[in-house]
Amino acid sequence: MTDLTHNEQKSIDYTGAKLGMWLFLFTEILLFGGMFLLYAVYRDVHSADFHEAAKEMSLVFGAVNTVILLTSSLTMALSISAIKNNRRTASMLYQVVTVIFAAAFLVNKFIEWQDHILHGIYPNSPELLAMSHGKILYFGLYYVMTGIHGIHVLIGAAIICGTLILTKQGRITSNDYIKLENTGLFWHLIDIIWIYLFPLFYLIK
Repeated sequence: MTDLTHNEQKSIDYTGAKLGMWLFLFTEILLFGGMFLLYAVYRDVHSADFHEAAKEMSLVFGAVNTVILLTSSLTMALSISAIKNNRRTASMLYQVVTVIFAAAFLVNKFIEWQDHILHGIYPNSPELLAMSHGKILYFGLYYVMTGIHGIHVLIGAAIICGTLILTKQGRITSNDYIKLENTGLFWHLIDIIWIYLFPLFYLIK
């Protein structure tokens, strides 16, 4: 039995890392898929309340965040393309820009949440508890689903900061970029999840 060559071992490691990432992403899809299903059930039961509650949402905030995340997915893809072509500096620059977009998304979401809170719309607030049951469910789902998504954005940004350091150290190269590629997959999933959240909470008026 012959030993594996370096390229063969590298291919096996790459396949294993890729498979592991896809399995992780599948668990994330199950998590958000369950919440989307719950939303669909409650919306069907409380359709009128959901439409009325959605009037409290700012389409501008939602649209701006959508543009931010879509653009960040582009810069993340460009960072991977750059490292594949041995353009380390360009890859690092695109990663920095992606993190900046992530920060902009979180700041925008914080401002939006703050606006809701100032209007008395937050979990267990007297104003919210005085609303109909359907509206309470709507805002409960809104805070939980956008909150969990926001945590994912924060985690994704932290991971990209890690890949940025690895790229600078020369540990992510044109010959070994699986860590950056897997990070890109995670970031694109975050983007896709928001693409579903945006119409559910902002476009049902």
